[in-house]
Amino acid sequence: MMGLLSILKKLRSNPEKELRLLLLGLDNAGKTTILRQLASEDVSHVTPTAGFNIKSVLSNGFKLNVWDIGGQRKIRPYWRNYFENTDILIYVVDCSDHQRLEETSLELTELLQDDKLRGVPLLVYANKQDLASALPASEVAQLLGLHLIRDRTWQIQACVATDGTGIKEGMEWVCKNMPTKK
Repeated sequence: MMGLLSILKKLRSNPEKELRLLLLGLDNAGKTTILRQLASEDVSHVTPTAGFNIKSVLSNGFKLNVWDIGGQRKIRPYWRNYFENTDILIYVVDCSDHQRLEETSLELTELLQDDKLRGVPLLVYANKQDLASALPASEVAQLLGLHLIRDRTWQIQACVATDGTGIKEGMEWVCKNMPTKK
């Protein structure tokens, strides 16, 4: 996590500010595993999130708050309760779950239409790239219709949450695309 904090310190003109990251996606996409990777915690025993997890890292006056909200169908209607003051939306996709790619695409489309998330930069983690059945990030981007997004900056990042591959690169993009608050 120190690498991320040093990047944040370099890119932020005012380190007293807090950055709020909202981590969403369907259940079993890998959100909590990504959150634990960011916090340098053990990822060997991750259980489904019933509700939410939040991790805050404080360093030299800079606070990074990452909100991981459960992705089960019955929890998704409550996602909107967490939209307020979101600086970056991180959406995690299980690229090996072909049955639910349409469902995850519909959920993302709905998120991006919400007024409270208007213009918020979007990072999509194309997770589980280590599995033989995983679609490549470029194909996932096409299926999600990311090329049609015109109202915000976005990035898709291939990753493997269990070993951290691609997580740092995604966070570097986040740091370069942080909105400046007034």
